[in-house]
Amino acid sequence: MTAEASETTNAEEPHVVVRLTRMLWADKFAFCAAIFLLAIVILAIVGPSWLGDLATKQNLRGRNAFPFDWERGWAWWMGADALGRPLFARIIVATQNTLMVAAGAVAVSATAGTLLGLVAGFASPRVNQVIMRLADVIMSFPSLLIAVIVLYLLGSSILNLMLVLAITRIPVYLRTTRAEVLEIRERMFVQAARVMGASGKRILFRHILPVVLPTLTTLATLDFAYVMLAESALSFLGIGIQPPEITWGLMISQGRQYLTNAWWLSFWPGLAIIFTTMSLNLLSNWMRIALDPVQRWRLEMKGRTNG
Repeated sequence: MTAEASETTNAEEPHVVVRLTRMLWADKFAFCAAIFLLAIVILAIVGPSWLGDLATKQNLRGRNAFPFDWERGWAWWMGADALGRPLFARIIVATQNTLMVAAGAVAVSATAGTLLGLVAGFASPRVNQVIMRLADVIMSFPSLLIAVIVLYLLGSSILNLMLVLAITRIPVYLRTTRAEVLEIRERMFVQAARVMGASGKRILFRHILPVVLPTLTTLATLDFAYVMLAESALSFLGIGIQPPEITWGLMISQGRQYLTNAWWLSFWPGLAIIFTTMSLNLLSNWMRIALDPVQRWRLEMKGRTNG
């Protein structure tokens, strides 16, 4: 192929952002999930400054106000809680804490687990055994039980909750990364890099890690939903984030005593959790295909047809 033909081919290839957008548009469920998650992230950023005062302002005359009462104003269309605070404003403000805990826990656990998994899969058998026994110790205890004990002893706060959930999820990334490294290190391009004199650190981070990242990205998307549900469960049990902070799980917990006469207090935050976790699962399924070179062509062909 001549240089001119190569330049023409490269010019005709769309930008990577355009390719990803086309592949996302090819899967309508994943596209809707991405739009919903983008809206959730925007609300988490601007929500507290936009509706923070309204979410904490009490109005005892409007206790447990019924939803869809448009005469009160747009902020009350989901109803009000036991202290007369609008549920719509509180759900938006609670989005930041809910996503902050989940994102922080996933980031810490993914980083620590990936680094330990890279070392365990590439280092000597003795180091591998030590790291894997550490993972076995963590996995020998139920994750929620560890969270309950630690939060009871150290107290409930956003930082403590984030760290506890992160520690319980480290073995997931550690085992996944180690399994991938054990297979990838035997491939020809790794052997070639070793023969050419590349250091172990360079082989790990320049040759092996980029191959492992797609799998870890899909895993992190799924784990984000799991951690968010775990935080909601802990808040529901009363050992998660405590007032005056707000999370979706805490709102469900506060509304459970009114389920018989004010079901909407727990229904709306529960619906927010359901939609968010479902969107994460749909996007994770799309990412599994889009990041796989063997299956990616299906989305690319469908995207070109729809385009």
